[in-house]
Amino acid sequence: MHPHALSHEYFDELFGKSTDVVCAFHGYARAMHQLLHSRPNAGRFHVHGFSEQGTTTTPFDMVVLNEMSRYHLVLNALRRARRIAPGARALERHWEAQLVRHHAYIREHFEDMPEVRDWTWAQDD
Repeated sequence: MHPHALSHEYFDELFGKSTDVVCAFHGYARAMHQLLHSRPNAGRFHVHGFSEQGTTTTPFDMVVLNEMSRYHLVLNALRRARRIAPGARALERHWEAQLVRHHAYIREHFEDMPEVRDWTWAQDD
């Protein structure tokens, strides 16, 4: 194991031993998979990363084209859940519809949808 790697105990504390993990990585997914390769049950990690899909469009569209959007992450988590919560299928249909809506919107307006473009962190009081 690399000397700068997390200990097996701390890694298990952070990620558990059998729970599926869905994450977005700012680089190539294969780089993250290389780091996880020697970990037990590494196949439970589902990494969304840069995959050079598409051309320069809008910032959020680039994330969508690389299947790293918030919509894709939610869909992946819903589809990998070990139990189906009430309303999960409706939520899945909602985010699939959002992807269709996004696709149509940016091709008509050449900018991200207002709820994406104008989103800000909520301020704590």
